[in-house]
Order: sequence, then structure tokens, then C-alpha cells
Amino acid sequence: MTSFHSAAAQLVPLAAGGEGGGNHESLSPYLTGGGALFVLLLLLWITTRFNRDR
Repeated sequence: MTSFHSAAAQLVPLAAGGEGGGNHESLSPYLTGGGALFVLLLLLWITTRFNRDR
């Protein structure tokens, strides 16, 4: 159990170092979400076109 504690103690500073937010200025969340929604709807449409036996 001490190895788990020491590993957790080493990860705490690593996790605390990422407080900058991590967002890139060129990535719009609305564009990313809209693109993902479009791709998922396209895959759903393709799947239903190939599944005509129901």
C-alpha cells in the first residue's frame, strides 16, 4: 500500500501543473461540438440505410 501512496504523491504536482485551462485559441467548442454531432448523425444515417431488412 505504500507504493500506491508514493505514486499518488508523485502525481499530485503533475496534476496541479495543468491549471492553465488547456484551451487552444483556434479551437471553438461550438465548432467542435457541431462537427462531432454532424459526424454522429451522418454515421447514424449511413447505418440506417444499410439496415433495410427490419
